[in-house]
Amino acid sequence: MKWQADAEAEVKKAPFFVRKRVRQRVEAQVSAEGRQVVTLDDVQAAKKRFLSRMSEEVQGFQVEACFGSQGCPNRIIEDSGLVRSIEKVFLEQDLRGFLERTVPGPLKLHHEFRVALADCPNACSQPQIKDIGLIGAAAPLRTEIPCSECGACQDVCREGAVAVDPVGHGPVFEWDRCVRCGQCIGACPTGTIGCGERGYRLLIGGKLGRHPRLAEELPGLYDADTVLHLLEFCVRYYKEHSKGGERFAALVERAGPAFFDLLSAEARHCRKDA
Repeated sequence: MKWQADAEAEVKKAPFFVRKRVRQRVEAQVSAEGRQVVTLDDVQAAKKRFLSRMSEEVQGFQVEACFGSQGCPNRIIEDSGLVRSIEKVFLEQDLRGFLERTVPGPLKLHHEFRVALADCPNACSQPQIKDIGLIGAAAPLRTEIPCSECGACQDVCREGAVAVDPVGHGPVFEWDRCVRCGQCIGACPTGTIGCGERGYRLLIGGKLGRHPRLAEELPGLYDADTVLHLLEFCVRYYKEHSKGGERFAALVERAGPAFFDLLSAEARHCRKDA
């Protein structure tokens, strides 16, 4: 589908959290009319319909992913099915029905539960400001292979989290700086730095709006099955405690460390059963 320049500029004026949907609606309408070029009039008409019938657009959740599957060189985990599995959890929990029962007045898009998946710590899908954010991660591991002290790991690390020990003991990591991007693993020519645990970092309770809040990270890395289990736990908690459209972030903030204790216990239980 080809977009005229003024149409492209117009759709970019839509809020980022609905821009993808507006674009899809425009292209679907143009295609249904047997055309291949999107005009400014098409975008303006779609935006008008979108705003006047917003409650019909609310499905109860939004799941966004970065562009890792399209060939990003920084991609850490290749699991294209995770987004569909997350959507299945939401559909089974019937969040649209829950919102219809608990939100006074018409539903709006900001009522939706939002999840963002990023395949690397560059986090292009903005997981830090979503109800739940997932970031692909790979923890470096010092192997038994002798270090050539080439300094490649040190050169590639943007965080300054790894350095070559001048005494000759090889790479030394500062774990509080490391974001588990895996770059040092790929840069090491000898295999002295290998890949340890690989999984997802889990960020909880972010949002924008009038009172923005950055998501807090649950310590550890989690495989896809554990992520889905914890996601379902969070959705159930949200449905049990949210009243009148209250955001998940507000519930997490009110519960404080107690919520993260619950989530950590659930993660341990999930791993024990695995």
